Amino acid sequence: MFAGKEVRVLLKGQAKESFLELKKRDDKEAQILLNSINKIIEILKDNPQYGDPIAKDLIPIKFKQQEIHYLYRAELSNYWRPLYTLEGTNVEIFVFILSIADHKEYNKLFGYHKH
Repeated sequence: MFAGKEVRVLLKGQAKESFLELKKRDDKEAQILLNSINKIIEILKDNPQYGDPIAKDLIPIKFKQQEIHYLYRAELSNYWRPLYTLEGTNVEIFVFILSIADHKEYNKLFGYHKH
């Protein structure tokens, strides 16, 4: 519950694909990341605004094209990051995790380059 509303956390698109791929693996890194993702899901159920808001002008085009106007990011193990948005009704808050990316993919998504 957050602000008197039920909170649901859902994985969509690339985030769901990444999560399912990690579940297929049995290496230590995958297990650490899955634990980290599950931990962040529990945190978001308690506080959907837990992560860092991303400035509107920095939201990647890919998300703007999906009519996403609010984007947050949080930290996971091994420098991975989930990107998520919030939607709500009078009784529920939906947290849609849209992307789960490693540091390299995250930088690519936001157009950051190594110098």
